[in-house]
Amino acid sequence: MKLLLIDDDAFLRDMYAKKFTEGGHEVEVSDGASKAISIIKRNQSFDVILLDMIMPGMSGLELIKEIKKQFPDMKAKCIVLSNQGQEEDISEAKAAGAVGYIVKSESVPSGVVKKVEELFNT
Repeated sequence: MKLLLIDDDAFLRDMYAKKFTEGGHEVEVSDGASKAISIIKRNQSFDVILLDMIMPGMSGLELIKEIKKQFPDMKAKCIVLSNQGQEEDISEAKAAGAVGYIVKSESVPSGVVKKVEELFNT
């Protein structure tokens, strides 16, 4: 699985990138939405885009909508990985096009990898 991981928290971004890499996945990282869009412009072959909801400049919700608008033919599944776990946040993300929503505080890193793999394979 080829994954784009977007999170402005360097510690979490690096930790999750390491876990996915250890799981045999190819990972590219971004610290925010504008860099993520630049990465996608260069390469649209991602299987999964894993993104945080709260980031400077553009929220995860706005980023999902922007990806769908700019890259309508891209096959990547957007999955949210966030500490925002309110039902409203989850509903809004899914309405915008996210196929899954993982709450960071409810999952250990290896569990996040497993859940993303499950969502990718559905």
